[in-house]
Amino acid sequence: MNAHLANAALRHDPADGAAIRAAALRTLAVEAKGLGELQRAMEGPLGEAFVRAVEAIHAAKGRLIVTGMGKSGHVGNKITATLASTGTPCFFLHPAEASHGDLGMVTSGDVILALSWSGETAELRDIIHYSRRHRVPLIAITAGAESALGRAADIPLILPRAEEACPHGLAPTTSTTLQLVLGDAIAMALLERRGFTPAHFHQFHPGGKLGAQLLTVGDLMKRAPDLPLVREDMDMGAVIVAMTGHSLGCAIVVDEAGALAGIITDGDLRRHMAPDILARQARTLMTRDPHSTVPEMLASAALKEMNERKISVLVALEGNRPVGALHMHALLQAGVA
Repeated sequence: MNAHLANAALRHDPADGAAIRAAALRTLAVEAKGLGELQRAMEGPLGEAFVRAVEAIHAAKGRLIVTGMGKSGHVGNKITATLASTGTPCFFLHPAEASHGDLGMVTSGDVILALSWSGETAELRDIIHYSRRHRVPLIAITAGAESALGRAADIPLILPRAEEACPHGLAPTTSTTLQLVLGDAIAMALLERRGFTPAHFHQFHPGGKLGAQLLTVGDLMKRAPDLPLVREDMDMGAVIVAMTGHSLGCAIVVDEAGALAGIITDGDLRRHMAPDILARQARTLMTRDPHSTVPEMLASAALKEMNERKISVLVALEGNRPVGALHMHALLQAGVA
């Protein structure tokens, strides 16, 4: 039966396929038009209110509390996650739970961001009344300027009444897209306002591929005493012993002051192989002025440089002194490569 259904699904009418694609293109066109209307609105009064909203959130001593019902609630949850991951302390408050005790989570130092396309969502009533009674700043994202939410809000962010992509004008489509995009705009404006950096971002994203991309050279490099440091005047017999005692496939050559002088790799040994190689000094084989980095460099950027220069090890410096070495294997093990 399952195989029969699968085969039937594969034998579709080309006309049906054209209709399906047309529906998708129509949806994208309608929502893109809505985004264009939102962008134009941001150049006017919406933009002025947007600035006030971002400043109010940034100045809050407490947290940003996001709320909404139905599809607006789902969008609110996503906005909450984006804000939290980019440095804005916040949480999502379900309107129904708020009316049954969770309003106790709201403090005088907080700011509320309420989402409702119509602005007449009955479930938001208690949150609106609570914010007015306790003077908690209320920001609204709504298309209803004269709605209950729009009139009550300290800072109403009025969305353009764009056409829904739903052919019946019923399913929230363009409306939720505009809410989501405006939420992203708030998050990114706050990110820049706070001076939020990739290093801060990594604190909130330690796991997964994104976390790996935000690791630094300092997170992955080998440090002393696990560095094969050798002097320029050391004979190659001792250099090879130092190289084999570590897993980097190289020796880092330093001068008398401890500054980086060069590097000797397994490839250098093969290229200079001769009967007298063990008696030669490190300075005669080393590659001078090797490529180096700093511990603060993103590991992903270091990977790009290593690939471009076709090298497997980068020496990390503080000033001109080697403090670590990053091997391609460490990038692979961490999931960066």
